[in-house]
Amino acid sequence: MFYRENGQFKTSYRADQQIFPITQDRWMILALVLFAFIGIPAMVDEYMYRAILIPFLILSLAALGVNILVGYCGQISLGSGAFMAVGAYMAYNTYIRIEGVPLILALLSGGFFATLVGIFFGIPSLRVKGLYLAVATLAAQFFCDWAFLRIGWFTNNNASGSVSVSNLSVMGLPIGTPVEKYLFCLSFLVVFGLLAKNLVRSAIGREWMAIRDMDVAAAVIGIRPVYAKLSAFAVSSFIVGVAGALWGFIHLGSWEPAAFSIDRSFQLLFMVIIGGMGSIMGSFFGAAFIVILPIFLNQFLPLFGEVFGVAISTATVSHVESMVFGALIVWFLIVEPHGLAKLWSIAKQKLRLWPFPH
Repeated sequence: MFYRENGQFKTSYRADQQIFPITQDRWMILALVLFAFIGIPAMVDEYMYRAILIPFLILSLAALGVNILVGYCGQISLGSGAFMAVGAYMAYNTYIRIEGVPLILALLSGGFFATLVGIFFGIPSLRVKGLYLAVATLAAQFFCDWAFLRIGWFTNNNASGSVSVSNLSVMGLPIGTPVEKYLFCLSFLVVFGLLAKNLVRSAIGREWMAIRDMDVAAAVIGIRPVYAKLSAFAVSSFIVGVAGALWGFIHLGSWEPAAFSIDRSFQLLFMVIIGGMGSIMGSFFGAAFIVILPIFLNQFLPLFGEVFGVAISTATVSHVESMVFGALIVWFLIVEPHGLAKLWSIAKQKLRLWPFPH
């Protein structure tokens, strides 16, 4: 009875085009953001920050970028890990080579260079699609893995091949404790999430979706495939590059190319498939699922084995995790291609009809 549009009349185009047309949704999102900024820091411990919250925020940002390319524009990409690596390493080089550069500017510079790389490897999308495009973007993954491992300039000629950052601060405020890192990543996610949501609702977002649904028909009605596809690669790569910079600077602190291997690319793609392609909310659902499921399996499976007197090793848990991911991806592709976001939408629709379902 309380979750209805009844009585919520729109008297202007601006009101009719709001992101959340239902007042209850706007208040719920506002309350959720306030709770994330104020409530969570007062409740959780250091383990929750390091193991769950900070990885969730950064991977949500990366999934947001991948969803723009894969979900909204329909361009298959297996090079997301490479774009994260470009963001991390170029942000690192900007940070150490330009004296006094602000941390936020260094992180954004990583996104800028990832944009350039993304556009370059997105050029094949103008001629090929589907599996062939996936192979073309996969080339970006292998090339970047080789470059960051073999070219010493990217690692400041470090003999170990790894890089590290420390003593981070923004406008004189240190970013060292888990709480500070959490709030910093949350601020990035809120800003980029709002920008992405407005972007996919704009004219360029509608062009992306037209290209995704039928590129030939989109070209017939005047949409330029070159501009639409390359802009999707650019925006997606920028967001993924910033996420990669945050992953290296904030979450890891010290990293090597293996931190952005092809496994990371598949992980981000799994997030989009499970969370929901073509859905901003789906990016958050997918990231939460991918981050929480391994922790749940690590805690639950050994206890489950003890009930039956069977010792379950860490290797077994890892294999079960891979099998669960594979089974879920197949299940979602067959049963609910739009992922967890669609299930959430169905639940909201039923709530709006309750207690008088039609």
